[in-house]
Amino acid sequence: MRLSSDPAARRRLALLGLAGLLALIAGLLAGRDEESPTRPESPAARARAAIDRLTLRRQVGQLTISTFPGNRPPAYIRRRLRAGETAGVILFGKNAGPPAEWRRLTGSLQRQAHHGALVMVDQEGGAVRSVGWAGPMTGPPVQGSPSEARDAARSGARQLRRAGVNVNLAPVADVPTGAASFLSSRAFAGDAGEVAAKTRAAIEGIQGAGLAAAAKHFPGLGAAAANTDDGTSTSVAELAPFRAAIDAGTDLIMISHAVYPALDPTRIASQSKPIATGLLRRRLGYGGVVGTDSIEAQAVLDGSNVAEAAERSIKAGADLILTTGSASWNEIYPRLLALARHSQPFRKRVRESAARVLALKQRLGLG
Repeated sequence: MRLSSDPAARRRLALLGLAGLLALIAGLLAGRDEESPTRPESPAARARAAIDRLTLRRQVGQLTISTFPGNRPPAYIRRRLRAGETAGVILFGKNAGPPAEWRRLTGSLQRQAHHGALVMVDQEGGAVRSVGWAGPMTGPPVQGSPSEARDAARSGARQLRRAGVNVNLAPVADVPTGAASFLSSRAFAGDAGEVAAKTRAAIEGIQGAGLAAAAKHFPGLGAAAANTDDGTSTSVAELAPFRAAIDAGTDLIMISHAVYPALDPTRIASQSKPIATGLLRRRLGYGGVVGTDSIEAQAVLDGSNVAEAAERSIKAGADLILTTGSASWNEIYPRLLALARHSQPFRKRVRESAARVLALKQRLGLG
């Protein structure tokens, strides 16, 4: 077939060919979009994007959990929440009683925080329940099989959610070693494998009900004969339950204040970079929020004041400093802020931890 010698005809032919090529390219692009749909941005990615919109004061604030006495948030708590200078609060049985009182209190806290506050309780089950009318009513040692532990955790978490709580500092993931273990009345019964299975089930129950769970006390406090709240204590690591917690997607892991000579002979776990970063982050691959146990524990105070302890914990790799004394924030926050202003490496650590806390809040639908 011979092409026409008419220039106008050749131009029309060329335009038709170009139109066909453009249609083909459009079809290919549409097909690619169908095969690879745009994925929604992850909470971690959104948190990294949001963190730089926060002032340094607010970034440092994401690293602290506050507390207070009474059933109404005092002026200093309201101011901190409004200013974004604390990530949230931990509440105890002394803070509220009946369900309506809990809802009124947590609602007030969220209004001050622009609905962005972590509201934590200790609700392990049995004797350790900050919300007295909520479950689990039985303690972990007698909760039975993993499925029973899951059901108990889910039921209790649903009650906590109705009360306005969004973080349960449970389950206890420690494996009691012998009758001397002070945690034997708070931990699941069984060997390491059985405790791991129940830990995983409890986390699934708590987080399946819309709360964040916190496996504690990393890397295992079951061999300790004394509570770190009362003084210096030594333990050995038992990692199986924490591996199970990480596999279950636990939102938080609480790190203990015990000494683990085989891992770090000089620092308590909450201030040990080999434990908090080397073991938990790098070896076990945990990417969620790491929180300390109460920073006012005697095991902490035996070595330093709360402000120095908080600095050491953040440098070691912790993200959240849990205060259970209402005055501790006044010492901790200014120290962390001053260090972040003058130290670029510490400012980077603050940013990393604040981003993890923001990602947790986003997963919980806060802020």
